[in-house]
Amino acid sequence: MLELKDLSFTVSDDKGTKDILKNISLTIDAKKTVVITGPNGGGKSTLAKIIAGIEKPSSGKIYFDGQDITDWDITQRAKAGISFAFQQPVRFKGIGVKELLSLAADDSSLTTKGACHYLSEVGLCAADYVGRDVDASLSGGEIKRIEIATILARKATKLAIFDEPEAGIDLWSFQKLIHVFEKMHDMHHTIVIISHQERILNIADEIILVANGSINEIGKKEKIIPKLISIAGSCDIYKGGAE
Repeated sequence: MLELKDLSFTVSDDKGTKDILKNISLTIDAKKTVVITGPNGGGKSTLAKIIAGIEKPSSGKIYFDGQDITDWDITQRAKAGISFAFQQPVRFKGIGVKELLSLAADDSSLTTKGACHYLSEVGLCAADYVGRDVDASLSGGEIKRIEIATILARKATKLAIFDEPEAGIDLWSFQKLIHVFEKMHDMHHTIVIISHQERILNIADEIILVANGSINEIGKKEKIIPKLISIAGSCDIYKGGAE
């Protein structure tokens, strides 16, 4: 499905050069839920953006379904089936929920019934949302679930990437998001989630620990979660700046 080979990302400013990612190599198999976790400033969100095509790696290769996509932009990757959900979803003044779902589905003939189906899939009462605008009247939890609905509406989606989906939402909405991810897993979607929330870690088939720009460990949740709990209580691995 997805393979990264010796991926690095370096930034430069007036203070010098900084390595954000260092020789990252990993494989993500199809139909798996993978959670990338680690300290703030460790490179998690940067890695997600590079996979989606928002950022370009300084070196290394990215393969998707066996094809080299390293030089592809975000539009090319989206057409190939890579979807990305932002930590803070974009709001579109003047665009309705149904219209947004139609754009995502690339189907101008999407019916209200069809739009309601996708909204229901993410736990929203379709009748209450299908006619609304994607604007500031929606809460953080609502806009995030609508964004996930657009990913479901994209029939081309093969790999869905979520950057800290728990950020800025209330507990009730967070619980609903967990249910959505579990349902997507049951539907055999390939999912990559950037998160450090234990509830999200617990739904993972595999956890990847990224710290200081490198992969520290990859394994099943039964192996990784106890180590994370121990590390958080005894080490400075979770300290760091903004990614």
